[in-house]
Amino acid sequence: MTAAMIENFRIDPAGHCGSGAMRNLIRHYCNLDLPEGVVFGLGAGLDSVYMAYDGAEPPYMLFGRGSTMEADLARTLGIDYTEQVQPDNDLAWEEVKAEVAAGRPTMLSGDIYYLDYREFKVHFPAHRFVLLGYDESKDEVYIADRVNDYPEVCSISAVSNSRNPDNAMTTVNLWGKFHSSEVRHSLPEACGIALAIAVRRMLGDDQSQLELMRAFSGGNKTCATGLAGLALFSEEIRRWPELDNPAPHLIYCDNAIIKFGTGGGFFRNHFANFLHWSAAQRPDLVSDDIAGIGDSVAAGWNALSPSLQALATDTGNTSLWQTVFDGVDTLLAQERELFESLAARVA
Repeated sequence: MTAAMIENFRIDPAGHCGSGAMRNLIRHYCNLDLPEGVVFGLGAGLDSVYMAYDGAEPPYMLFGRGSTMEADLARTLGIDYTEQVQPDNDLAWEEVKAEVAAGRPTMLSGDIYYLDYREFKVHFPAHRFVLLGYDESKDEVYIADRVNDYPEVCSISAVSNSRNPDNAMTTVNLWGKFHSSEVRHSLPEACGIALAIAVRRMLGDDQSQLELMRAFSGGNKTCATGLAGLALFSEEIRRWPELDNPAPHLIYCDNAIIKFGTGGGFFRNHFANFLHWSAAQRPDLVSDDIAGIGDSVAAGWNALSPSLQALATDTGNTSLWQTVFDGVDTLLAQERELFESLAARVA
């Protein structure tokens, strides 16, 4: 079949690509309609990843979410959804084309830089989007992405290049498949499972995200996740005033907090919404006070953004530097309080 299109897929715009795509997919496949922040939280998505990376400019990466949120959402809800890579580019296209031809919207991962409908150009190799259709005679694919409520049009070649570019930053044609529509866990059960995963990762008891990030960065030793990642960021940012030109570091950092599809506050806006939902679902695990700490953390990350923007245009301002340092230290203390408070309640 040279052309196919899924017409009955509802596209709701989102603050973040992964949680937005999974929200739309689980509604389509499982008839489960949840707010985006709840989807993000049920995927145990929150993290603080900091790593040096010579292949980037500036040479570091800062992420506010882990790398397995989409698969973890299926784990917490008890959904039969799997993700797989495919090193063969031709076979990778045939696999996902067959899914769409059978009427199954399909999760894709790729470098957002190469998607020709995206105007904001930055390399990010793990962008999530949903394949809804294709027309090979026109060299077109039709994609549900997070910005608009209608399908985007992209060339087949651009999607192929995005999914497995010829550089180190690739997710190797990763794609996701729903094998059934069954949701085996209740929402309170899923909430408890997700909170336990998030707590273990943020406190460092679960090192799985660190192992994945180190593998992605080629074994880089300057890499940390969870609260340790935030502590490493706090150490590294204090070196920036010594750089010849710290402005690119500051601009990237600000973008990582707000602009790179985080849903606001370095993904903390989403997690704060999830905590309030959790307080209703599992008051034994999340109190109103704990949810309030989540609000404070989100507000603190958002407040850091204008200071970074101002500092990028006035890099010699020692007072502004101190404001940023103090802000990061406060966030580290608040997040430690948040996850230690949750750990005391979550088995």
